[in-house]
Amino acid sequence: MSRFVIVGSGAAGIAAIQSIRELDKNSEIVLVMAEKEGYYSRPGLAYYLNKEIPEAQLFPFSKDDFSQMNLKIIFGIVESVLPETKAISFSDGKTIRYDKLLIAVGAKAVRSSISGTDLDGIIYLDMLSTIKIAIKKAKKAKTAVIVGGGITAIELVEGLIAQKVKVHFLLRKDRFWGNVLDSEESQLVENRLKDEGVVIHYQTEIESISGKKGKVFAIRTKTGEEIPCQIVGFAIGVRPRLHIAEKSGIKSERGILVNEFLETNFPDVYAAGDVAEVYDPHIGKHILDSLWDLARSQGKIAGFNMAGKKKKYIKDVPFNVTRLAGLTTTIIGAIGQKGMDTKAEIVRGESETWQEIPDALVSQYKFDSNRIRLMIGENTIVGALIMGDQTLSEALHQIVNQKIDISTIRDKLLQSQVPLGETLANFWKEWRKENAY
Repeated sequence: MSRFVIVGSGAAGIAAIQSIRELDKNSEIVLVMAEKEGYYSRPGLAYYLNKEIPEAQLFPFSKDDFSQMNLKIIFGIVESVLPETKAISFSDGKTIRYDKLLIAVGAKAVRSSISGTDLDGIIYLDMLSTIKIAIKKAKKAKTAVIVGGGITAIELVEGLIAQKVKVHFLLRKDRFWGNVLDSEESQLVENRLKDEGVVIHYQTEIESISGKKGKVFAIRTKTGEEIPCQIVGFAIGVRPRLHIAEKSGIKSERGILVNEFLETNFPDVYAAGDVAEVYDPHIGKHILDSLWDLARSQGKIAGFNMAGKKKKYIKDVPFNVTRLAGLTTTIIGAIGQKGMDTKAEIVRGESETWQEIPDALVSQYKFDSNRIRLMIGENTIVGALIMGDQTLSEALHQIVNQKIDISTIRDKLLQSQVPLGETLANFWKEWRKENAY
């Protein structure tokens, strides 16, 4: 029998185990966990912080579910891969052998290097343990400063509002999430935050954090403004955890490079999820994703390949449903903005595909808080953003993902006075009828 070793208990690692067990009921599977909490929903952390769900709801599997997988679970930190002996080494010096190995250690929030980030009161939204610290700090805090400009920053802002903390939100540029949203979408989100009492500071960067008795006391901006606070939260991007690759000679750039079977340059060593830099056929290059569903898809395919069922990973267009200032927002495919900040880090819950600037025309429909923005190519829709009413989100996902020819309605979609939603709904209805979908 083979021994499958899975390093990482996130979405990709668990999906790989499920695939392996689908094909192989008896071989040994060893799951290496770095966090004592085990497998939990990282997208759910934001809802836990803002008090919408209890902690127990973060855990999708029960002890019985894990028992049925027939796993051996080890808690520890993997230091390196030893390909000559097909083993992995741990931080305590111990080693275990593998026949097939999956590295699925994910990504972690980028830590700020400014002065004062070692003080008590600095928070990040990347692990359950850090969110528990944030909730504990919020019980006594009056004011928080959040630094960042994407989904995770908003989640921290809204979570702390729910915890009854006054929030100052520092944006490095002149609007929110400018590499993904257009100016009107950014303004819509900003106005909703302001309505909740958030103070937004535009074109503002933090210079230092001061403390008293080891705890956060205030921040100073680069323009000299001082904001008294007890919490400072950073959401300035995520980076793949590359320590194993770097110590082992596994080929990596921004993430661990994998081929279409999720294999690394080492025989029988695979990588999947946030740590993997995967080839995207839609844009012709390797990219990073930090999306839960794509991590699960990668893990599933990696597991099949590890168990001997050769399958290529064909990446769907990125599809994510999130909430921005309480506004349900679906983002599909490439929707990047001209003049985007090309140096922006990828944030958790994001795909670099979104930041691509496609060779496409923009069509947009808006009414109050309901908005649809399409990126229209020669005869396909290459990206879409839907805010508010989500009636068309699944249809647009399929239209973009399947590269459905929309040439019969292309000109109509580009006319400013045409009801975009009605046109798309009728097209989708007819297309499904004709293709027995």
